[in-house]
Amino acid sequence: MAETRAMLFDLDDTLYPLERFVMSGFRAVARHVDTQWGVPSARALETLVTAAAVARGRELQVLAERHGLDAAVVPALVDVIREHVPDLRLPELSLSVLGALRAGWRLGVVTNGRPDIQARKVEALGLGRFVDTVVYASACGTGHGKPDPAPFLEGCRRLGVPPSRTVFAGDDPDCDIAGAHGVGMKTIWLPARVAPQSTRPAELADVIVASLADVPAAAARLLTPEWRAHVA
Repeated sequence: MAETRAMLFDLDDTLYPLERFVMSGFRAVARHVDTQWGVPSARALETLVTAAAVARGRELQVLAERHGLDAAVVPALVDVIREHVPDLRLPELSLSVLGALRAGWRLGVVTNGRPDIQARKVEALGLGRFVDTVVYASACGTGHGKPDPAPFLEGCRRLGVPPSRTVFAGDDPDCDIAGAHGVGMKTIWLPARVAPQSTRPAELADVIVASLADVPAAAARLLTPEWRAHVA
């Protein structure tokens, strides 16, 4: 009989594009400033999207400056993004990949970020229907999240599979690949569109793939079921 295998995934920019959450947050902010201060939501959204291209990380400050809002409103707008119910959907490719793995693998997600925010993403994406567990990394161990060992080991514990029979797939070379490698997992790196300048993934990743579509076949090669491994 084949030994149980597990597949753990990162969430943001692995199973769905993080920019979709960002856009969902921008739309929530645009609605908020329209309701509270009469800034037309379409204009506010245009300002935020434009600012994202030239002042990334300062979009809310740019919004306040451009539309005559007091800078003191920015923390409240941050809360709007953090607390809104995101408008998200799992991409068809992610649905297909999780469906392909479901029959032969125990499946889970290990994600960094504030657990309350990540939980709303998970709920919006409907991930509970496709994976066996979701680990909010900052709620484990030291609370620092990946690449600390605790979140990875917690995923294995919940799935009942040891790290040696687990594959981790993610986009971050340090948080995902180095972290999973450090506890003895096999790793699949999906480089981000703007990959950090690092040689570590090439050294630590067992497989580097161009697309999530390549993950099932890569994982199967890394952890051949035990009965196949002994067939001459």
